[in-house]
Amino acid sequence: MTRLLLIINPKSGKGTIRSSLLEITDVFIKEGYDVTIYISQKVGDAREKVKKAARYYDLVICSGGDGTLDEVVSGMMESERKCPIGYIPAGSTNDFADSLKLPKDMVAAAKRITEFNEFPCDIGCFNDDYFVYVAAFGLFTDVSYETSQDLKNALGHMAYLLEGAKKLTNIKSYHMTARVDDELEVSGEYIYGMVTNSTSVGGFKNITGKDVKLDDGMFELTLVKMPKNLVELQAIIGAMLTQTPDDKYFFQTRGREIELISEEPVPWALDGEYGGEHTDIFVRDVEKALTLLV
Repeated sequence: MTRLLLIINPKSGKGTIRSSLLEITDVFIKEGYDVTIYISQKVGDAREKVKKAARYYDLVICSGGDGTLDEVVSGMMESERKCPIGYIPAGSTNDFADSLKLPKDMVAAAKRITEFNEFPCDIGCFNDDYFVYVAAFGLFTDVSYETSQDLKNALGHMAYLLEGAKKLTNIKSYHMTARVDDELEVSGEYIYGMVTNSTSVGGFKNITGKDVKLDDGMFELTLVKMPKNLVELQAIIGAMLTQTPDDKYFFQTRGREIELISEEPVPWALDGEYGGEHTDIFVRDVEKALTLLV
């Protein structure tokens, strides 16, 4: 019998998992799985649970937002034994779920998992930490972890836009040097930067690069240059909204290893969660590190 650990973040999204939990559990039981349900209690709890308990299970499934998935993946990367991961998206944006083309309906997502379509996915190593699909700094990156869960639940993606709008009155740039695969080096003043393995970030599609693949051993790097005036800022925002990054303001490339060095400590976000302040970060693509069920 397949031993399944189902980890749930009860606060993700609007708590919709609560109304679907019995039906979701029934889907797995009908498939002959031995289901253990664990409700995460606080930030970091899911990570610790997976790190310690994954070796006792054949499959770990999580339901929550991208941050919940990040915790489960990070815990699995730190576990003695790795097993496949299933994801039932229940957050406010679910960027990575969109990249994987997972069903938006939670019960449908559970049924998809039982089909056991394995996908060996790249995972990001960020200094001594991990991320699933985005490591970012600068404008708006603190919005996801500073926006209250109640506001997220009430307004969904609009909550991010409202919080993000407040940042436009106080734009800060960082002098950053980026080195990619020891072959390319660029420096400049940037208001935003991200290393990604996703087709969308923050609900915006097609701004992470072209022909993005989640299992090719390559991450995409995007740096947004500091605008000289309000007109340029409007052009940058317009490019993001129309999903057409302009080379005049956006620098984009891809690589297996990316180092970013700043002159001052920079706050980073990993999959929308606070990732600490750093002056020197080294990102490495761990190719096909974990198996996801899609």
